[in-house]
Amino acid sequence: MRGVSGVSRATRFGRVPRYHRRAHEELCLIVQVETREALASIEAIAEVEGVDGIFVGPADLAAGLGHPGEPGHPEVQAAIEDAIIRIRAAGKAPGILYPDEERVRRYLELGAVFVAVGVDAGMLAREADRLASRFRL
Repeated sequence: MRGVSGVSRATRFGRVPRYHRRAHEELCLIVQVETREALASIEAIAEVEGVDGIFVGPADLAAGLGHPGEPGHPEVQAAIEDAIIRIRAAGKAPGILYPDEERVRRYLELGAVFVAVGVDAGMLAREADRLASRFRL
């Protein structure tokens, strides 16, 4: 069951022409890898019928690897890079959200297909703060 809103993230906030008529053409199933167990099972996860991509969750993965709050830790970074390579080798689209542009470029070099370097809520909050600061007395 899907919502019908024309101004949602799925419609790129109203920028996808004829979204309601063609949404079924663009749907995909992406699962998330955030634990040691999931890392060890990437190939098995990739074999599940209907899975189109695997997203690596760096914050939760860092916590799962014993480095909470440290997604840049060398062990976490090695795990992320290995995961991207293995996901790609399994024929699925690897993805990640990471706030560091340099690291994201590295992930793209390794074969990541979908990446984000910003979080919409954070960007909205920063812009709201910037706008509000112009009107504070």
